[in-house]
Amino acid sequence: MSLSVGLDVALSGLSTTAEQTAVVSRNVARAGDPHASRKTANLVTLPGGGVKLASITRASNAALFDKMLGATSDAGTQRVLLEALNRLDETINDPELDASPAALVSKLGEALQRYGAAPQDAVAARTAVAAAGDLVQGLHDATQVVQQVRAAADAEIASSVDRVNTLLVQFETVNREIVGGTQRGDDVTDQLDQRDQILASLANEIGIRTVRRANDDMAIYTDSGLTLFDVGPRSVTFDRTLIFAPATAGSAVYVDGVPITSPQGPMAAKTGRLPGLAAVRDTVAVTYQSQLDEIARGLIGAFAESDQSATPTLPDVPGLFTYPGGPAMPAAGTILTGLAGSIVLNPSVDPTQGGDASLLRDGGISGNPAYLYNPTGASAFSDRLQQLTDRLNAQQAFDPAAQAAPSDTVAGFASSSAAWLQEMRKNASDDADYKNALLQRGSEALSNATGINLDEEMTLLLELERSYQASTRLIATIDNMLGAVLQMVG
Repeated sequence: MSLSVGLDVALSGLSTTAEQTAVVSRNVARAGDPHASRKTANLVTLPGGGVKLASITRASNAALFDKMLGATSDAGTQRVLLEALNRLDETINDPELDASPAALVSKLGEALQRYGAAPQDAVAARTAVAAAGDLVQGLHDATQVVQQVRAAADAEIASSVDRVNTLLVQFETVNREIVGGTQRGDDVTDQLDQRDQILASLANEIGIRTVRRANDDMAIYTDSGLTLFDVGPRSVTFDRTLIFAPATAGSAVYVDGVPITSPQGPMAAKTGRLPGLAAVRDTVAVTYQSQLDEIARGLIGAFAESDQSATPTLPDVPGLFTYPGGPAMPAAGTILTGLAGSIVLNPSVDPTQGGDASLLRDGGISGNPAYLYNPTGASAFSDRLQQLTDRLNAQQAFDPAAQAAPSDTVAGFASSSAAWLQEMRKNASDDADYKNALLQRGSEALSNATGINLDEEMTLLLELERSYQASTRLIATIDNMLGAVLQMVG
């Protein structure tokens, strides 16, 4: 090897060592970044014996990354479901507070029994009516909470759609840089990391799958198969509903005009925050509202007044409890949407509204004398109060669509509604724990395979330092040899 060739080899060693050191420095700088992958400088040997940097690649594992994306989507779904169910649980509260619909129904039954034992007691009458008023207020408050949960979910859907559209625009920019850089042979490893980070954020909002193509190009599809990105981002649209009432139906999320949050839709997305929020707004909260509505309907039916004429001809009418559809009775065994929010205490029997609480004992709350149970006004009359107690404790048919007990007492149905909510919360909590554990393990596995180990990088730095020292020694040796040759020539 000539001295000039040896000098070229040494200089190439210095140059590549500097480039390798720069790569290691990049790794060290991002050692704490969960989205950073380990970069590796790849060298090739030149014909004369020197070396040069051929490329910079990053550690990657497509299978683990795809599993991590799926776990991210699953965890996102369970988180929003659990948060909403915890919010709905406020309608039940601590059992010791006796503020749940089931507890309020039981309180009304107890007050009715006390009044039946002392039908002449005006205080007992007002106490029973007050218990009925508390129950009405409890149903109103629960309905308000349910609709607040639905409105909050709808608002979060709008925010999620905005994030999806923003992420798709960001993905387009980064993906274009990757494709162009790959074609030119540039280092695009940082852009690949950035693209993976965008995909992870996108997967949190909606379940996705990706297809890798030539030049590191990528297309994105929902987990149901709809295209989100192919060369350019697709349009994801949603019309937010500002005010929710029990009968309000929220809008669907559309991708290129195809609904992805409609349970009946053939292309409905399955995982991610978006499907979870849609399930909260359109299924979970709606079902719980239906249960509250059935409690209200059961109360109206249990306290209805019937024609007391010798030959009854008049239909039953609402008594202690009424609603805007009165004097007609709500259909038996059928959900009347929003009834829990519109049920009211009949003003005729409510002392706070100028009514007479004793009408609960005597009947005729509707104002029609045909419905009087105690036409003489006897103060010891307790038959009607006993009848109301029996009817409150009697089995009723409830709409199976409410997903609680199809046949039970009003109190029993209210208890089964609370049990349904608690079971949903438990299942959601268990699923959330499981999905989060899968996500954590998947992330750890991906990090172990592709992440940056600071100890390894520092070890490599020591090796590069030795390589640098070897190159400088070779240059110094060649310099001394050249000096000796010049002295000999001189």
